[in-house]
Amino acid sequence: MQDIPGPAVYRISFYLRQLESLQRTAHETVSSKQLGKALGYTDAQVRKDLTYFGQFGHPGVGYRVEELIQRLKKILGTDRVWPVILIGAGNLGRALMSYKGFLRKGFSLEAVFDADPAKVGRRFGELEILPMDKLHDCVHELQVRMAIIAVTPEAAQGVVDLLAKAGVRGVLNFSPTNLKTPPDVFVQSVDLALQLEQLSFRMNMESVAPSEP
Repeated sequence: MQDIPGPAVYRISFYLRQLESLQRTAHETVSSKQLGKALGYTDAQVRKDLTYFGQFGHPGVGYRVEELIQRLKKILGTDRVWPVILIGAGNLGRALMSYKGFLRKGFSLEAVFDADPAKVGRRFGELEILPMDKLHDCVHELQVRMAIIAVTPEAAQGVVDLLAKAGVRGVLNFSPTNLKTPPDVFVQSVDLALQLEQLSFRMNMESVAPSEP
């Protein structure tokens, strides 16, 4: 697995999303060319990416949509439900609490924590905001291995340190800061401002690009 390029793993999620879309429209099979075209990739890229994980196609048929969905879910680990906790019940945290797509993708938001006493005890749907001193026990009771951080940059490192000590091994970080973690703790950062900056750059370059003679 260590030899599989990161971009190939990233594209697996896009393949799965497109396959699920095909499944909803009652498609039973798909070719690498059709799958690639829908996502802006070549058929060779699709085949190469999938080959990292095994053999999937059938001669004269292509890929069976249902079969490939199940195999990609197994590769990504979403063929089961992962319990997840959220740290941070601010504006972004509350938006994440309201998101209904987690469970459809195999993630169940089980508990929410915040360090602000004014927020502790408040309920959002079925979830009650818990104090940080209950985090360690909750991780062990629910066997949590994944967490989402939606706290201030100043608080993020302390939070991820607590999570690592409690046994969490995967962190989705919405805080715009770099986090230091042990080698066995994986962090995936989502920096919304950075993504907007990159989008702004592309638009700005297009607007200042010299016109062709």
